[in-house]
Amino acid sequence: MRLSTITNYAYGATVILTLASGTLMLMASGSEERERAAVEQRAVFDQTTATLEEDVYRQTEQARAYAITGDPSHVIAYRREKAALRSVEQRTVHLRDRGASAGELAALRQGLHWADGLNDEQEAAIDAAEKGDRETARAILFGDEYGRELDRVAAQIGKFQYMLDQRTESAVRQATEAARQWRFMSEIMLGATALLFLCVLYFILKQRILRPVVRLSDVVTRLAAQDFAAIPPDFPQVDEIGDMAQAVRVFRENGLERQRLERERDADRVTRDQLSRMTQRLQGCDSIGDLVEVVRRFAPEIAPDFAGRLYIQDTRRNMMLQACDWLTPRQSSREFPPSACWALRRGQSHRPAGEQIDIPCEHLGGEIIVPTICIPLTAQGESIGLLYVEQPEDGPADQISRTEKYLEMLAENISLALANLRLRDVLRHMAMADPLTGLANRRRFDAVFREQVAHAESELTPLACLMVDIDHFKRFNDTYGHDAGDAVLRAVGAVLDEAVREKDCAFRLGGEEFVLLMPGFAQDQAIDRALQVQQKVQDLRVEHRGEELGPITASFGLAIFPDHGRADTLVRTADAALLRAKNQGRNQIVIATVRDAASHLS
Repeated sequence: MRLSTITNYAYGATVILTLASGTLMLMASGSEERERAAVEQRAVFDQTTATLEEDVYRQTEQARAYAITGDPSHVIAYRREKAALRSVEQRTVHLRDRGASAGELAALRQGLHWADGLNDEQEAAIDAAEKGDRETARAILFGDEYGRELDRVAAQIGKFQYMLDQRTESAVRQATEAARQWRFMSEIMLGATALLFLCVLYFILKQRILRPVVRLSDVVTRLAAQDFAAIPPDFPQVDEIGDMAQAVRVFRENGLERQRLERERDADRVTRDQLSRMTQRLQGCDSIGDLVEVVRRFAPEIAPDFAGRLYIQDTRRNMMLQACDWLTPRQSSREFPPSACWALRRGQSHRPAGEQIDIPCEHLGGEIIVPTICIPLTAQGESIGLLYVEQPEDGPADQISRTEKYLEMLAENISLALANLRLRDVLRHMAMADPLTGLANRRRFDAVFREQVAHAESELTPLACLMVDIDHFKRFNDTYGHDAGDAVLRAVGAVLDEAVREKDCAFRLGGEEFVLLMPGFAQDQAIDRALQVQQKVQDLRVEHRGEELGPITASFGLAIFPDHGRADTLVRTADAALLRAKNQGRNQIVIATVRDAASHLS
């Protein structure tokens, strides 16, 4: 029950009790008023009765005094008093008006009639005294019969007074008892009103208001100090205090939600700062290796507890190859074809497990152990890689949702950086590669040769250089045209490109002249590789416009560091050997000698 309702009920009960108490007090006052009226009536009746009795005795005294003394003044006084007497009805009418009952008035009238009957005897005695017969007058007034009549009148008046006393005493007693009862009931009502007031003070002010307000005040003070660990008391009653407690709980919940949002905002700001730093680092990467290292370091910070792998597409093999991983992912193969991932097929993120069932990717390797997300890395509408992550099993849903958004942003940044690196590689390849054969050109050879020379000299490892020149190349151009010559160049270039596994080891220096660098190859290994290349060139069968171009051969000059001198003169040494191979009839391999190296030193 609400406090306002309880207060209204208490107020109404207090008003009712107060009105009842006032009514009882008024009734008690009325009873006391009736008691006073009864007492006043008795006094009036007593005074009237005494007056009537005095009139009777005064006339008797005046008549007796005249009979004894003969003084005429007594007769005059007697006559005056007798003349002043009214009739019986006139003398009793005011008593009737005062509330005398019929029985009481009848008794009084009887006494008055008897008193009036004494007047005749008094007149006879006065007449006898006036005639000088005082003895007769005294005998009448002092005789036994006159005394009995006088006593009878006094007794009748006493009877009237007794009847008045009985009635008045009963009325006074009843009025006193009623006043006492009404006063007692009024005191009970006043006590009930005071008790109700005390109950209201204790149960409402102290129990329902003061104590809850004190507890709420402590909680509000702590909440105002941003101490949201304070738990508001639970007041289940439906009243204003309950409303206040509910409001405090809502305030606390809002404060906790605000703190949570602030923490999320701070975490979001930190994550975005990390994404920004990562983007800056990605923009500064010069190679795929740099990009992979940046991703490996930043991914666990941007998406904590999300294990993952970064895949980069190998266009030559049409495979997705793992570039790096973090936090020890439990699923997904290290390499797989693009068709094994539904994200790469559809060009959008793919979640095989979660609220909506979906098809698992083949590269996960069977049963799904943890929830996974595959995010394709795309550039110009083509897939260039894949960001694979595994969700934590016990993470909050809202945190996982926010992290997934960061992963989308991370994938976009990696895609952009990877696309830029690939574009840079394409441009560099275009600048460093021979457009006809696809082999590295002279500019790239100069750079690679310097690097290989420095490495061989510092590590004291062997370095072989095989110079290749196609025999009678001009004949193909003159006989079949330049398109046929280009076909021969492409075929020979393909043989050299497949000769070694290392990248950037086969070069076209210009025209029909090629060079093959073989780092780490000793003389025996280099000779075996040169023989293999020679045999493959001889086995070439090139057709042009449906016509076979004829046998293709080449001359080879081989030089090895440190067997044939310094590394920086290796090309000139191999070129000298090549020249001797051509002079000795072509289609042969000539190994450089120390004299070839010495001739260049001189």
